[in-house]
Amino acid sequence: MIGIGTKAPEYLGRDENGNEIRLQDFAGKKLVLYFYPKDSTPGCTQEACNLRDNYERMLAKGYAVVGVSVQDEKSHKRFIEKNNLPFPLIADTDMTLNNAFGVWGEKSMYGRKYMGTFRTTFIIDEEGKVEQVFGPKEIKVKAHAEQILGE
Repeated sequence: MIGIGTKAPEYLGRDENGNEIRLQDFAGKKLVLYFYPKDSTPGCTQEACNLRDNYERMLAKGYAVVGVSVQDEKSHKRFIEKNNLPFPLIADTDMTLNNAFGVWGEKSMYGRKYMGTFRTTFIIDEEGKVEQVFGPKEIKVKAHAEQILGE
């Protein structure tokens, strides 16, 4: 599992348009790599829209934003278009990135157990090392950008 002080992988995956996303694409910036369970669900939409609404402020403070979930490119395109998201979403359909970052595992809802992504955000510094992690119990979906920016 990738944690604080660990170098993030160079190859992150493919976005909603099939473009490769690499760590080097964000050289000189802090990368907000946020993992979320599913496109177009209430919590995930609130989180994405909060990041969207604060995107310009984040850019001004040297951050880049990339979302990751296991849905495919087509699902991500719809989610981006519906919510006017200005940042890419990685289609981690084979769960490579989810597994590398240790955010895939058994979840439980209403007594039913299933496998899924734990909502987690990694802040990766300008040198490609993880400097901060927000876990599932810490993330406030309606104010996540503020959490990241320390406001």
